[in-house]
Amino acid sequence: MSGVELSLIIPAYNSEAFIADTLARATAYLEGRREKYELIVVDDGSSDGSAPLLKGLSADHCSVRFIRNHANRGKGHAVRAGVMHSSGARVIFTDADLAYPLEEIDKIVRALDGGADLAIADRTAPQSLYHMSPAFFSYLYTRHLLSRLFNLMVRCWLGLEVRDCQAGLKGFRRGAADIIFPRQRLDGFAFDVELLYIAKRFGLDIRQVPVEFQYFSEPSTVDFMRDSICALRDLMRVRLNAISGRYA
Repeated sequence: MSGVELSLIIPAYNSEAFIADTLARATAYLEGRREKYELIVVDDGSSDGSAPLLKGLSADHCSVRFIRNHANRGKGHAVRAGVMHSSGARVIFTDADLAYPLEEIDKIVRALDGGADLAIADRTAPQSLYHMSPAFFSYLYTRHLLSRLFNLMVRCWLGLEVRDCQAGLKGFRRGAADIIFPRQRLDGFAFDVELLYIAKRFGLDIRQVPVEFQYFSEPSTVDFMRDSICALRDLMRVRLNAISGRYA
């Protein structure tokens, strides 16, 4: 037994500008929890100076581990690599830009300790709070409408009653992680949906947790539409994988 109580996974891509600050804040937060932890940062084939920077930073801290994909494989692949190399009794992943303040992890941990197999951020809950520039209001409205459409398709095609499938803050008890991640197939946009679908297939308890969330930037229209199309493609792949028995 490793004795690690919390594994925090941070997938990163071309994050040289802010990743040192992210690691400093994450380690300070984890040290403050006063339990044995590991912080695993997975660089997904960055083309900037992220990899050597992360290698140096991880060498300076015994509880920080660095994994590098030599090619860009996608967030799903990066998260899976981090989880499969983790050993904590609870496993949580969050975004490298800390769009979810680190203190929101406390809510995920409480849900897991309260008996949930999975605890996932729910940005649509009435109790959730957004911090953003007024300049992003139009983007938020468009994103909200498309997200509701996507989640409707998730319910119809996969039977998942989850309001916010693709929030970037999710936590798993060790047993649940060991069931889900070896069966995960998708590397791209809808890997979150796949995780939740596998959990449903195995009758795992999924809790949705209200959170605070920060919008730092607005993606281009081209990127937003491309990502939406890729998410729909991946949703179809989850359905086909299920039909072919790959999640058995």
